[in-house]
Amino acid sequence: MDNNYKMLAKTLFGFEDILAKELTQLGAMQVEKGVRNVSFVGDKGFMYKANLGIRTAIKILKPIHSFRVTKEEDLYKNVKNMKWENYMKATGSLAVDATVHNSVFTHSLYTALKTKDAIVDRFRDLEGVRPDVDLRFPDLKINVHIDRQRCTISLDTSGESLHRRGYKSATNIAPINEVLAAGLIMMSGWDGQSDFMDPMCGSGTMLAEAAMIACNIPPNLMRKEFAFERWEDWDVDLFEKIEESLLKKTRDFHHKILGYDKSPSAVAKAKENVKNAHLDEFIHIQHEDFFKTQKSGHEKLHMVFNPPYGERLENLNVEEFYGNIGSTLKHGYPNTDAWLITSNLEALKFVGLRPSRKIKVFNAKLEARLVKYEMYEGSRKAKKNL
Repeated sequence: MDNNYKMLAKTLFGFEDILAKELTQLGAMQVEKGVRNVSFVGDKGFMYKANLGIRTAIKILKPIHSFRVTKEEDLYKNVKNMKWENYMKATGSLAVDATVHNSVFTHSLYTALKTKDAIVDRFRDLEGVRPDVDLRFPDLKINVHIDRQRCTISLDTSGESLHRRGYKSATNIAPINEVLAAGLIMMSGWDGQSDFMDPMCGSGTMLAEAAMIACNIPPNLMRKEFAFERWEDWDVDLFEKIEESLLKKTRDFHHKILGYDKSPSAVAKAKENVKNAHLDEFIHIQHEDFFKTQKSGHEKLHMVFNPPYGERLENLNVEEFYGNIGSTLKHGYPNTDAWLITSNLEALKFVGLRPSRKIKVFNAKLEARLVKYEMYEGSRKAKKNL
């Protein structure tokens, strides 16, 4: 049995609560929310499990050393004194990335370079050989975080950002990040107990993430590699056992997931991505202009979408476009909970409907809102009277 240790899951602004809930449900201990991160305790098996099964984490870091820095030499000296030979071979490769909030270290690239120098100098002094730098596929990926006078050195267990699930071979203009899509869908309360729709589905990210949530499929099964697979203590048998245990928890889904897009190329890309993810039995994608559609049937519909806005589509008449969203929902989609994300906060005024929820989130670096419109069967007044 492995010893437990502290880890840190990084996420997007506003997703800390969902991530903490995911980690707790997966079995993490001592779960504590930070800003854009959640710390927790687990063993090696749980580290594998978190990378495979968490939907709203961008990275899972394993802190291995922390110290005080007041000047440049503090960083170099402390990093060089660490026993890096316990983590990699002198003939191996490494990559370092850094985030800094400090008056001495103001440049993250310089901080990463200084850290790398200290590690390779240690190996050169000890063994006369130095590791190579490989930014794409290193044997060891190291994260440096300096906040004021505290420096934390972590091993990056994930490698490439966890939003790269592995199912997307085709994208369109400004595709939504998979972690963002999963978080928005979870925030919207989607539980797989009704039909789901993305009426402007682009390359199909919302659809794929909704299907995986509905069926409880681990989001990162399709990943080609995690960073920990190159570590000295990589345990393939344990990893396969964890994978198998997660797959046993998948569940049946008895509703429909529907995607529309008015661009034929987007429809083709979405179909390709959904097929790559082996989710095509759950998802139906059609070439349709949402503004010319209406809901079929009376069952409850759960809708989440990311409409285009000025930054993504030039020559978009924002007032008309968002007005059409409102009128299509109002006249064509009764008994629907419709959620949309936009960073064009002015545009929401043109929808002409009153949102019942507004949640602040970020889409990349753009401040955005996730808003909910509740469309009732008949009028709202009639609903209240009932």
